[in-house]
Amino acid sequence: MSIGNSPESPEDDRNFPADDRDSIGRALQQARVAAGLTVEEVSASTRVRVPIVHAIEEDDFSRCGGDVYARGHIRTLARAVGLDPASLVEQYDAEHGGRPAPTPAAPLFEAERIRPEPRRPNWTAAMVAAIVAVVGFVGFTMFNGNDVRGNGAVAEGPAPASKTTAPAKPKPAKPADPKPVPSESAIAAVPQDKVTVKLTATDDKSWISAKAHDGKLLFDGLLNAGESKTFQDDERIDLILGNAGPIELYVNGKKIEDSFESGQVERLSYTKGDPQAG
Repeated sequence: MSIGNSPESPEDDRNFPADDRDSIGRALQQARVAAGLTVEEVSASTRVRVPIVHAIEEDDFSRCGGDVYARGHIRTLARAVGLDPASLVEQYDAEHGGRPAPTPAAPLFEAERIRPEPRRPNWTAAMVAAIVAVVGFVGFTMFNGNDVRGNGAVAEGPAPASKTTAPAKPKPAKPADPKPVPSESAIAAVPQDKVTVKLTATDDKSWISAKAHDGKLLFDGLLNAGESKTFQDDERIDLILGNAGPIELYVNGKKIEDSFESGQVERLSYTKGDPQAG
């Protein structure tokens, strides 16, 4: 009698995937369709370009520009279609090797550890130099005294000052010009009738977009680490920060102290006067 494989044989389990979750792109696409939204509508509300939305829904993250931007786009699209961003980002990390390990901080006071010790004064050399100077002075004095006695010359002292000549009065010293007091920040002198925004990428790159109040595009591109951009408009400036974590932001001469996370996408608007995020 032949014995076949039982229904619960381990060989049958190989026909079923270990994780039956939808892919990230399929989950986003199904949620968008369920919400009755088109790709163009999602792109307009999130500022994520249409080709990138299509690529992400096909699980192609190569057009995002890196893991940091891919996580940011996933969070933005998930919020737009009503999904939980955290679970999708965790799924992305699990499928793409997880977040990069943080770079260890450089040890503090490295310069102080390698700084050479100051040289101690050489007192022996100083004493020898002083003795040589004293001996030379004594010899010079004795030689001049013998020369004066041999020639019979008498050294004359300085002529007495005339009684009628009044001593010159010392001129008062001219007071030194006061040093200018430096301003708190050079950027503080921005025009009061305009809105001025300065962005600096401190330790990582970030994609940014800046528009004037009339919708004119002022900049749309990548800001590398160490680079800065300054924008100015008569009424309002609208910003999109693709990776807000490394961005240092000054608005109308005042530093914005908001804490942004790496990979976080931020949409901000600023007008004249004391900066207030829109």
